[in-house]
Amino acid sequence: MSTAVAATAKPRTEGLPAILGSLPLTLLFLTLVLTPLALTLLLSFAQFDYNTGIQPGYTLEHYLLVLTDSYFLEIFWRTFWIAGLTTLICVLIGAPEAYVLSRMRKPWRTLFLLVVLSPLLISLVVRAFGWSLLLGPNGPVGGAAQALGLGSLLYTPTATIIGLVHVMLPFMVIPVWTSLQKLDPAVEQASYSLSASRAQTLWRVILPQTMPGILSGSLIVFGLSASSFAIPALLGGRRLKMVATIVYDEFLTELNWPLGAAIAVLLLVANLAIMLSYNRVVERSYRRSLG
Repeated sequence: MSTAVAATAKPRTEGLPAILGSLPLTLLFLTLVLTPLALTLLLSFAQFDYNTGIQPGYTLEHYLLVLTDSYFLEIFWRTFWIAGLTTLICVLIGAPEAYVLSRMRKPWRTLFLLVVLSPLLISLVVRAFGWSLLLGPNGPVGGAAQALGLGSLLYTPTATIIGLVHVMLPFMVIPVWTSLQKLDPAVEQASYSLSASRAQTLWRVILPQTMPGILSGSLIVFGLSASSFAIPALLGGRRLKMVATIVYDEFLTELNWPLGAAIAVLLLVANLAIMLSYNRVVERSYRRSLG
């Protein structure tokens, strides 16, 4: 009887060190992530007056202003369609690039992987300034566009998308490449042995296996693109505003911290809603393709 009681009590005592061991990481997570978010959420409800600053009390007027003003709604729409188009372009470029990378042998695979990761080794601001020189009226790309009658590229959505694709592409290539590394070569060979063409094998065998990588890469690219600040600020200019630049203006130019916090919270909520919906849709299609 006592042996049975000791056996049932043993797992509880064994789980206690694991809980205590995870406690420091939990406290660190709460301090560095959740606490700033909670303070930002609390700040977004604060009352504000341009003459006296933040006032005591709480209000919903900042959220109502953002959700009913066409100026802010247009900026949110611009932010999300630019982020969505950037994600689509990264998928169209990054997935084939990852496939080519997975088929390479050493040392070419290592060199090509360094080329893919090289943008991450350069400062984001330096890359943005580099694209501004290329896309400017005196740059080779911008000058060629004007010669072809396309107009100026700098300070347009096109320039912002080009810069975002260049920055976000490694975040698409690496997850897809990781998924391809887990693909059993025997499955592809079995497809060819059953008289399937290369296109059929890519579409019906390889692509479904890479969907987890494409899904995770798409979520990363979309989230980072929608909240990006440096690329829209330097390549989009003051006229082409996105949500992150508006938050910056409200905090540091207008000094309306509650409104800036409300815009930031709405961006986070909208980002989560879009990404969770996209995740659910892609997972359903992935399960159907496997079933």
